Amino acid sequence: MRLVLLGAHGMLGRELAGCLAPLGEVIALGRAECDITDAATLTATINETRPAIIVNAAAYTAVDRAESEAKTAFAVNAEAPGRLAALAREHDALLVHYSTDYVFSGTKGLPYSEDDAPAPLSVYGQSKLGGEETIKRGGCRHLILRTSGLFAAHGKNFVTTLLRRANAGDTLEVVADQLTAPTSARQLAVATAWLLARAEPPRGLYHLAARGATSWHGFAEAICEEALRLGLLAQKPQIRRLASADFFVASYPARRPADSRLDCSCLEKVCGIRLPHWRQGLDECLTELSSTV
Repeated sequence: MRLVLLGAHGMLGRELAGCLAPLGEVIALGRAECDITDAATLTATINETRPAIIVNAAAYTAVDRAESEAKTAFAVNAEAPGRLAALAREHDALLVHYSTDYVFSGTKGLPYSEDDAPAPLSVYGQSKLGGEETIKRGGCRHLILRTSGLFAAHGKNFVTTLLRRANAGDTLEVVADQLTAPTSARQLAVATAWLLARAEPPRGLYHLAARGATSWHGFAEAICEEALRLGLLAQKPQIRRLASADFFVASYPARRPADSRLDCSCLEKVCGIRLPHWRQGLDECLTELSSTV
């Protein structure tokens, strides 16, 4: 079986490249090899490779910058997935795509199910919702996985940025009134490979995020405590609690949902899969980081 992996050099893409390898021939392409916003290049790539499965890990993820770069965000997150859907339909390929908890407003007060109506607060969330919609309209076989708070031991993400700033002696200011489920990119990649290895991979839209939930401040505290134990930090930094109202300044203009927890029970019922607790993913991530120090 041949798989094309797009966005292969990003945080999730790097994890997927290794996890998908046992499934068959993986053609892993970064933006330099295939810019998904270049329609001609994208079409030529899929026509030449003729994959059975297309895994799209390419995304515009700069939540705040998207407020001033809406055109770029929509080109990557909404328009390109629509082209991929058309190509997948043409080649009878399964399209795997990733979306976000930020398609929701965060006002429900309970975890969101797949049946809840999206109401994104930010340009980023709107663009990701646009990608879901263009894929559905494309009529291809597809699997869309909504997830949340991705992190890894590599790349630019909440964990690596927090540790860098803590080691620089910065006083950390972290929002304490937004609930989410921080999710390990590796665990998401492992789960994706497991789903695709099934005789009949699931189709449609599903939620797949780590068990449990915490605030970003709670996540920061957990990162620093475990990093201190593993020797990744010499001392625990001061972590100041911020309210969302104090966070939205000129450099952070995007509104974020207050409670974007995802109900992942549907995929568990259909396929029997559920990701571990976010603390397990964090422990694995920091252990990996400590082994490279």
